[in-house]
Amino acid sequence: MKNILLIIQREYLTRVKKKSFILLTLLVPLLVFGMYAGIIYAALSGTDQKSIAVIDDSGLFIEKIEDNKEYTFTYSTEDLETAKGGFVEEGTDALVYIPEDILDNSKGVKIYAENGISFELQQKIESSIEREIENIKLSEAGIARSVLRDAKINVGSETISIKEGEEKTSSSGGATAIGFISAFLIYMSIFIYGVQVMRGVMEEKTSRIVEVIISSVKPFQLMIGKIIGVALVGLTQFTLWIVLVLSLMTVAGKFMTSKMDNVSTVATSQMQSLPPEAREAVEQQMEGNAAASQVMPDVMNAINALPIATIIISFLFYFLGGYLLYSSLFGAVGSAVDGETDTQQFVLPITLPIIAAFIMAQFVIKDPHGPLAFWGSMIPFTSPILMMVRIPFGVPVWEIVLSISLLIGGFIFTTWIASRIYRVGILMYGKKVTWKELSKWLFYKA
Repeated sequence: MKNILLIIQREYLTRVKKKSFILLTLLVPLLVFGMYAGIIYAALSGTDQKSIAVIDDSGLFIEKIEDNKEYTFTYSTEDLETAKGGFVEEGTDALVYIPEDILDNSKGVKIYAENGISFELQQKIESSIEREIENIKLSEAGIARSVLRDAKINVGSETISIKEGEEKTSSSGGATAIGFISAFLIYMSIFIYGVQVMRGVMEEKTSRIVEVIISSVKPFQLMIGKIIGVALVGLTQFTLWIVLVLSLMTVAGKFMTSKMDNVSTVATSQMQSLPPEAREAVEQQMEGNAAASQVMPDVMNAINALPIATIIISFLFYFLGGYLLYSSLFGAVGSAVDGETDTQQFVLPITLPIIAAFIMAQFVIKDPHGPLAFWGSMIPFTSPILMMVRIPFGVPVWEIVLSISLLIGGFIFTTWIASRIYRVGILMYGKKVTWKELSKWLFYKA
């Protein structure tokens, strides 16, 4: 046990003290957060304002399609053929033609542009024309649009779980998000840290350092110490990532909320001086801002409705269990080959179950209590992914206990297989290893 602890300490400290580990741990959350912030900022502020010319032969839409920060509309009295020949030279990005019989021919609107237009612009023009046609037809029927607006109601629902007569608020959206994120983190960690184990074993083998090491410790102790040491590195990195991401989300949430409040205050003070159509557009924008500012509180409410303690404990266990199961196999592969190019034939069969589990997770989310979800969360090779998808939706304790027991059994089995391969392969040089050769190593006597 002392030898294993020394190996764990060496593997952990060697990796944690590296500058690459410190930089990666600190920079990954900042880079990811900065990338998304940059994309959102560029999308919101980097678009040039487009100039759109409108020829309205019906006379129904003049000054009805409103400008915004992305588009300005000018109404032309020229005939269509003349306008088509000169709108590009005038610096206009697009020309919209509305026919005289638009009420009877709603498909007659034409949009001309030199290089085509965006789908968003097409949608805005169509929706503006549709809205005005609706107003006309409602007026003919003696119905004001304000009546319809007042009659519009957004229905919300609250999901409640009933277990043994006890009611508890739940969140389907929160459960889906947390389950998928947890499964994805485990999926990525198995590949990232499992490959680290494989490469670490290969480096020691090819440099012949392992020949010195195993003169003092048994091959099994070396393999277990390396696997656990890298696992602790992974847990450290994940913990720091979670703390950094939560801190960034908190700061960003406060900034967005204050900005939305400022925009709403300014819009409210200016709204009284606007015409009715523009006022309605501002009201819709304010509703959108209010909905956006409510995102963070809604997220927190969704999280509070979930079994957080169960999710955290389960995540730590399935992270470790899944990693230990697969990393033992990665370590066996690293001991069996002499170079990274030789690993491909062995890595693919090892990783197929975890890839299949991640694909299955997309179906399990739709039915977290179905047969596929149940059996997938019991098989040790797929349970770290699929059980983490299911737990936020509520899973009976006996299922979790059974899944954990099978995962422990699976880890013991794969570790036994890996150790049999490791003890032979770690000292095998210059030989092309095949699956048949690996099967023989399982039965070699020490």
